Amino acid sequence: MTNLPANILIADDDSDILSALSLALKGKQYRVTTASTPHQVLTLLSRKQFCCLLIDLNYSQDTTSGKEGISLVQSIRKIDKHVPIIAITGYGSIDIAVSAMQSGANDFIEKPWRNNQLLTKVGQHTEHVATLRKNQKLLQENQLLKQHKQVPLIAQSQAMQTLQEQINRIALSDMNILLTGENGTGKSLLASYIHQQSKRNDHSFITVNMGGISESLFESEMFGHVKGAFTDAKEDRVGRFELASQGTLFLDEIANININQQAKLLHVLEERKFERVGSNITLDNDVRLISATNADLTEMINDGQFRQDLLYRLNTIELRVPPLRERTEDILPLAEHFLERLCNKYHLDKKELAQQAIEFMLLYQWPGNIRELHHTMERSIFLSNSEYIELAHLNLPGEQTLASKNSHEPSDLTLEQIEKSVIIERLQRFNNDPLQTAQSLGLSRSAYYRRLDKYRLNVC
Repeated sequence: MTNLPANILIADDDSDILSALSLALKGKQYRVTTASTPHQVLTLLSRKQFCCLLIDLNYSQDTTSGKEGISLVQSIRKIDKHVPIIAITGYGSIDIAVSAMQSGANDFIEKPWRNNQLLTKVGQHTEHVATLRKNQKLLQENQLLKQHKQVPLIAQSQAMQTLQEQINRIALSDMNILLTGENGTGKSLLASYIHQQSKRNDHSFITVNMGGISESLFESEMFGHVKGAFTDAKEDRVGRFELASQGTLFLDEIANININQQAKLLHVLEERKFERVGSNITLDNDVRLISATNADLTEMINDGQFRQDLLYRLNTIELRVPPLRERTEDILPLAEHFLERLCNKYHLDKKELAQQAIEFMLLYQWPGNIRELHHTMERSIFLSNSEYIELAHLNLPGEQTLASKNSHEPSDLTLEQIEKSVIIERLQRFNNDPLQTAQSLGLSRSAYYRRLDKYRLNVC
């Protein structure tokens, strides 16, 4: 919830009463909107969310019975079942006040009122509804969200360091970001990292798998619904846009939504407003949008499968996440990070990678990227019955390529791949010491550094 002043709607056909009530409430920093007819009340309520309503029960058509006001209370309840309603009655009209509360009002005040009593009642009801709305949002956040811990990026490779520098600058803006790259490259983690580095990091980070939402539930999931909006709407539901208010909304697998869903999403992004299904109350769309896909959206546009105007809204800036084979220097740090975390998770003794396993991992292409690396480490800690993870424990295709090296069998590796793997192995053996590494390779210092630059090997 924000700390902005609560919105109060006052309805009365007497301009003097409207002025007096407005003056009393504005003095306590409430934001006041006034109406002089039931029609104006219903119109305003359908357009804006209020924290409390002060409603007169008698208008010009009927100045004594209160029927017009009671009918108004009933109509309000059809639009908003929870907003607090305080009925305003004339002196001695207790019976009318009781009828109003039976029709849906929460409280009443009598004319002439005492300002202290008025402010106490308004304060109690606005605080109560604010708590209800906050609890509703928190409940759904707990159901939808996993905790996003502050996990630093592992970025020892030049490719990832460059990307991280871009992200650190861009995160401070409110630009919409499109993350592209192969499956398993860590786009979800990067989206969370962007949120952590942004000015919105005190608010929610909401993730939506766009491929997992059926077309019939798309609007309900994204924008929410009110109770009774459709057959299975047993209670009010806060949508993902509302949950992410003032925070970040991450739309994963954005290419998987169909044209109809794209149109609905585009409308919200253009208007920066939306309504819950079954409600006429317009809510502001204040989110930072991050999207991700492994698809070629330009090709999908050419094939008529994706809207070009939606792409323009999503990719104020596009960031390509490199595959693991383009960031070889990150393989071992990532693997060691996963091993430590997984051993702690399963309460196992610490395990280390054997040299032959390391050599193979640095040469392997990792078609499943970081996700495949994580699964490989998880599998290997259970296949290994010692403190070391050997090559066989990786259980990856092509293990025999490296295992056959000692028998001098030919392999499919290029000369550059072999040279790079040998340099990486020596760097690890000598703890990145340049003199010892260069001597072991038979290279001069200048030739050694030329190869580090050629293979983009960052040595601290």
